[in-house]
Amino acid sequence: MSRCPQCRCETCQGPTCLNKTPLLSNLTREEADKISTGVSSKIFHKGETLFHAGDTADRLYIVCSGKVKLLKHTAEGKEQILYILKAGDFFGAFNLLKEDLFDCTAEALTDSLVSMLKKSEFDRIILSNPEITLKVFEKAYERIIKLETLIERLSTASLDARVAGLLLNLIPDFGTHTPEGTLLRLSISREDMGSYSGIARETMSRKLHLFDELGYIQLKSTRQILIKDLAGLQSLLHESHE
Repeated sequence: MSRCPQCRCETCQGPTCLNKTPLLSNLTREEADKISTGVSSKIFHKGETLFHAGDTADRLYIVCSGKVKLLKHTAEGKEQILYILKAGDFFGAFNLLKEDLFDCTAEALTDSLVSMLKKSEFDRIILSNPEITLKVFEKAYERIIKLETLIERLSTASLDARVAGLLLNLIPDFGTHTPEGTLLRLSISREDMGSYSGIARETMSRKLHLFDELGYIQLKSTRQILIKDLAGLQSLLHESHE
């Protein structure tokens, strides 16, 4: 993947998102410019795969624009979404510490600009910036917390709670506050929503229509959901733990 000088990040207006990524936010402009000479950038079109499970994991990936999903396939061959990453998010932090193999697949949900920093370049910089290692561990800890939340959601007995939890978790990435409520403008399908919650697409569709009838949400279109009763959805989560 070649360097892409003409690419511009929608968040930092530069060739990469290094300065805007918490992992590397301590770098000066000069240091970031030096690292950027070893950074490659590429536009991945919707549906295109960044890497497959089993591929060599030897670099950090930074999502500069668009959205990327990380997924695994169950023993039954069903897709399970682990994370949905947006502009400013990154993955593969531990790849900078030890080369390994990817245990998941990354796929672009929308046309996405992604920058990549190889481990060899990181090794060169870490010699003079050892504090970056601490930031890697801090972000890795945050990722573990998210994974624990995913496991808790998938182990919940109540399907209503799973769907409610999913809708609430989608708000930061897809939600916009309106006078009517929180409008989710989604770039993921019903099937993606189902795999993210660990339930079948048909069950997801039935639950969404039920939530519509109960007044929690309004299904405006296939990709637009208006959350009308935020407290109601939150109450479903509390009920699942009683």
